[in-house]
Parts: sequence; structure tokens; C-alpha cells
Amino acid sequence: MTLSSTEKQRLKKKYGSWALVTGATSGIGLELAEQLASAGFNLIISSRHANRLNDTMLQIRRRHEVEIMVIQADMSDASAIGHVVQQVQHFDIGLLVLAAGFGTSGPFIDGSVHTEINMLRVNCESVLTLTHYYAQRFISKGRGGIILLSSMVAFQGVPYAANYAATKAYVQSLGEALAVELKPFGVDILAAAPGPVHTGFGARAHMTMRKALRPSDIGVPILKALGRKNTVLPGRLTKLLVYALNTIPRFLKIHVMKKVMLGMTNQRSKIS
Repeated sequence: MTLSSTEKQRLKKKYGSWALVTGATSGIGLELAEQLASAGFNLIISSRHANRLNDTMLQIRRRHEVEIMVIQADMSDASAIGHVVQQVQHFDIGLLVLAAGFGTSGPFIDGSVHTEINMLRVNCESVLTLTHYYAQRFISKGRGGIILLSSMVAFQGVPYAANYAATKAYVQSLGEALAVELKPFGVDILAAAPGPVHTGFGARAHMTMRKALRPSDIGVPILKALGRKNTVLPGRLTKLLVYALNTIPRFLKIHVMKKVMLGMTNQRSKIS
């Protein structure tokens, strides 16, 4: 799936020539970086993986004639986030894509609390910090866009992915509110809430996703929604799953998601 020439022109005209993408070396972050490069955006790409950053830069440059700056940064480290901001403060960034994140699964009490706290820092604290900083910058310019990566799990509690779903509920709520707050200042906020996607996320979260979207299924719908919607459910599978869940009460959604997570994490024999 590719952006139309009209859509490329709209994005470039509205948000300028530079985009900052976190989590840009895999999955949804990589797909969005590729699509933005195809629209002529110069990129600042960030990841905690130094070797992948260089590979990603070369990969994008082979296809698109754009400038690319790479910054290694672990989004769980507040000082690293400050380093990113300092490194790019002189660039005229008009679009921020916050795609860095990870998840965990399994019984809450069996997990490492240090890992769960680390996830909060990546999925929530780094999103808060960068959104706050760039919202101020964009307001001063009178234009800008921020894409937050939410999830379909943000709309109800999810047993056996309790903390991960809670982090995404935070992102979703933040995005919905800021979209209204910042619109009068010319700043567009979009919460993208995909369903299951085949990325490195599943392996890190110890999940097996039999039916899932590809990053290439959702990158274009996300970018097309920016500036037009406050929340987007990208991909047909996402819409199908969310709309199906919306037909039942919230307390039943939680039980449905419990069964889904048991199937994905193969915990049925371990959990009574």
C-alpha cells in the first residue's frame, strides 16, 4: 500500500520537511518512516539498536532521495530522551511519530516488576515527555502533527496483558484529549489504535499471533487519518475486531480479551 501523490503533497505542505520517528528500525515505526520518506520528508530516526539504525538508513536511502539523521536512544532512559531533543533542536521538525514501545504478557504476578516499570517508561513517560516538548514547539510555529501509537487493547482491560493494555489506555486517553486541546493552535494529534500486527513486538511479548496485520497494511491509513481524525483504527482486521467488541458490554469485553490472550500466550495449561 502506498500514499497517493495528492496525499504526499498534503502531508508535506501541512507538516513541513522534517519528521522525527522513534522506534523506526522495525514494525510500524519503520513502515511510517518509509512512507514519509516516499512523501519527501527528511527523517530523524531513533532506536535503541545502533546496528539496525544504520541498516534502516541505508535501506531508506536506496529507495528515496532524502536526508536522514540517526540517533541511538533508549526511550526508557530520561537522559537519552533529553539527548535526542538536544541533538535535533535546530531542525525544523513538523511531524513527530512516537512508535517506540514494547509489551509483556502472562500472569501479572509472575512478571518482573522492573520490566513492567521499564515498559511504563517507554510506552508512557517517553511519549509524555516528547509530546509535551514538541506540542510547545509546534504551537509556537502554528502548525505540526503528532502520531501516538495506541492499540485496540486500549479500550478495555486485558487479563494477561494487564500492564501493557493499561499503558496503551494512557496513550489513547492522552491523544484524544490533546487532539481537542491543540487543534485551535494548528497542531494535529492522532492516536493510531491497530489490532494485532506482525512485528518484533509479538516475540518480545512472548505472544503468537495467528491472524495479524502487516505493518504495510496500516502505515498509509494512519498517515491519511492525520489531520482528519483524532483516532484511527487502521486495517480491516482492526475495524472488525473493535466493532465486534463494541457490540458487547465492557465487562464482557474483558472476558473475551482474556480468552484471546490465553490463546496467544499459550497460558491455558498454566492458569486455572
